[in-house]
Amino acid sequence: MPPEFCPNCGAEVPPHAKACPECGSCAETGWSERAYAERLDLPDDEFDYDDFVQREFGGRKPKRRGPQRLWWAVAVIALAAFLALVLRW
Repeated sequence: MPPEFCPNCGAEVPPHAKACPECGSCAETGWSERAYAERLDLPDDEFDYDDFVQREFGGRKPKRRGPQRLWWAVAVIALAAFLALVLRW
């Protein structure tokens, strides 16, 4: 079955077509698995993740949201108070 779009030229390919109506690519010339995989636009082996993060986020570190230590302290104190009440009974 042909691809939805020609991986060679990008034209729409009708179902059950033997070749692309625009450029003439077929299963032997342009519909190979490699041509189909190249159309997926996946990053290649040369992709630099650190460079991508730098460009996207500008090297800024994410801000901490809220006083997390305070919430942990409140939770521990509440748990200790609860246990103290339960153990008294």
